[in-house]
Amino acid sequence: MSTGERGPRRSHQRRETKETTVEVHLDLDGTGTTTAETGIPFLDHMLDQLGRHGGFDLTVRAHGDLDVDTHHTVEDIGIVLGGAVAEALGDKAGVRRFASGRFPLDEALVDVALDLSGRPFLVYDIDPVAEWIGTFDPQLAEEFWRAFAFAAGVTLHMQTVSGRNGHHVIEASFKGVARCLRDAVRVEGAGVPSTKGRL
Repeated sequence: MSTGERGPRRSHQRRETKETTVEVHLDLDGTGTTTAETGIPFLDHMLDQLGRHGGFDLTVRAHGDLDVDTHHTVEDIGIVLGGAVAEALGDKAGVRRFASGRFPLDEALVDVALDLSGRPFLVYDIDPVAEWIGTFDPQLAEEFWRAFAFAAGVTLHMQTVSGRNGHHVIEASFKGVARCLRDAVRVEGAGVPSTKGRL
């Protein structure tokens, strides 16, 4: 079954709280066109990597209480993006489901493995190395991926193999998840890839 027969795999999500307003447009069958406006330049850069290397169209706009901290904005973007992935995947019929790989960026090397299992779980063993990357706290990358994994219903494992530059390590991890998502959401059959009959 082609993606044309199953209909577009798209989602528009919006979440508004007293701390943040986040809006995400996602098309899993896009071309890698990405726009990110979060007020956190390094996070914009990482979201751009996610969309471009994931091969899907992604627009993220967020306004948060950055005067307090970047934590709420980073976490809430993960929640909304994860929800968009879950909605766009629908019943997941025909997807490859699993993907993994080892991804380098100069001296940094990161392992990523994921399963579109419907069972959210995160194993995050990424050494942030740097204390800050611009205005971004690298420790918040873990909060982003936890929020994403639980909202998307994805099992996600990430591990640093090597790396001395915090920018390189975090960027390699985002590119790695992007490439794994690209592989895992690819439609290659018709049935749901599970002995349970659903994911």
